[in-house]
Amino acid sequence: MKTLAILTAALLGSSLALAQPAPKQAGIESKGYQWNAQEGEKIEALHKKGDVKNGQEAYEVCGACHLPSGAGRPDGTFPQLAGQHSTVLIKQMADIRSGLRDNPTMYPFAKTLTDPQELADVATYINSLCIPTDHGKYEGPDASLQVAKGKELYEKECKTCHGANGQGDKEKFYPVIAGQHYKYLLRQMTEIRDGKRRNANPDMVKIIKAYDDTQLVAISAFQSSLSMPGAMCKAGAKK
Repeated sequence: MKTLAILTAALLGSSLALAQPAPKQAGIESKGYQWNAQEGEKIEALHKKGDVKNGQEAYEVCGACHLPSGAGRPDGTFPQLAGQHSTVLIKQMADIRSGLRDNPTMYPFAKTLTDPQELADVATYINSLCIPTDHGKYEGPDASLQVAKGKELYEKECKTCHGANGQGDKEKFYPVIAGQHYKYLLRQMTEIRDGKRRNANPDMVKIIKAYDDTQLVAISAFQSSLSMPGAMCKAGAKK
């Protein structure tokens, strides 16, 4: 019955989005905003041990957009999720469910997760997936030059948090960016810079505010070229 309900939600996602509009919670625009406040279902989920098998079942509804492999879409419409830190996944899903992060497309699907335990389960399953090596990279003019410029900027101000290989930091909720699609990275950084990502880390906002569009293109080009040793899928892995 649970699986049937989830599949029904997947088929009727657009209708659910209209019938159940996402709530709005004050975010980075608010003086009292705390980027990583550990409260409500978020803190409950973070303290629970996720079950991979149960998480795989719960992930079925996610696979329609993010693909069964967690690879997402190279055009950046849906991000690569595979291998992402469970802490990051829990935070983002909880933020979408509570209205702190605006994502009307994902909201009706995120709401199908029933409780903090299921949040922990699906996050644990996604984290267990290998990161696809074949993802959307920068394909514009002067690709080598853009990647080189992006590397210089990344190593100056991004590497400290996101790591040399884009591995992020599980304990600090810094996401894995290795294997992420170029167009998704560019869109998210642009939205963070422009104040449209309401659950953004204020420390990142301060850094990224200074970058113009051409610099964001270069940083995204370099970030999308990163890979994590030992975490990437083997050649020929199914998507």
